[in-house]
Amino acid sequence: MTTVWRVPLPRGAEPPYRVFLNGVPQEQGRDYEVVGSELHFSKPLEKERLGVGRWTAMFLGLFGSYGKNDSVDVQYRLAGSEVSATGLEIIPPGEP
Repeated sequence: MTTVWRVPLPRGAEPPYRVFLNGVPQEQGRDYEVVGSELHFSKPLEKERLGVGRWTAMFLGLFGSYGKNDSVDVQYRLAGSEVSATGLEIIPPGEP
């Protein structure tokens, strides 16, 4: 069984999809699959989660953000128009 990171598509999104990971174009079938209303990636993706302490330290300028923070963006059709969404939610394996 393959480990999958899921990225829900925006509500009403219709193909064709143009998918970008950290600004780099991704290819359906090689980099991701479309399953229902989600994009499925087999390579690890991570969204940095900031706790109160880390956020406060960053706000005070004690240190920058050096954690891994992938960004998934998608261009798609919605009601006949081309639109885009950036920074989509990343759901790691094992989360509902």
